[in-house]
Amino acid sequence: MSKKLWYEEGIRFECQGSGKCCTSHGEYGWVFLSKKDIKRFSEYFELSVSEFKKIYCDQSEGVWHLKEKMDDPDCMFLKDNQCSAYEARPTQCRTWPFWPDTMQAKAWKKEVASFCPGVGKGKLYSKKEIEKQVEEAARVDEELFFS
Repeated sequence: MSKKLWYEEGIRFECQGSGKCCTSHGEYGWVFLSKKDIKRFSEYFELSVSEFKKIYCDQSEGVWHLKEKMDDPDCMFLKDNQCSAYEARPTQCRTWPFWPDTMQAKAWKKEVASFCPGVGKGKLYSKKEIEKQVEEAARVDEELFFS
């Protein structure tokens, strides 16, 4: 018999536009970028891939991510608590808060519910919908680290 998942009955979540998920905190800081994310951003800004990387990206341990300033924990695209590049936002942002590492009960409570005002509000995401988002995030993680 398999153990029942803590989110078996679903999770209510609706973005409240606080911008808190776009600010580095704890272990979560870098916004990782897949090849598709970089291409999407490049097209959005009407730049070549190499121009986009030069202006907006850094690479650490072989993985591309958005540049981050040491004195400013906010994402470079966060303006007035809103994403200024929302249409082009990366998969990491599109799948928040349903990431593989946040779907453990303790991690959810500590790293998501403790600061994200959208938890417990709005749409009830079914277990199936949650797992689809988690799988998408995991697929991108594999692409980042194993390609």
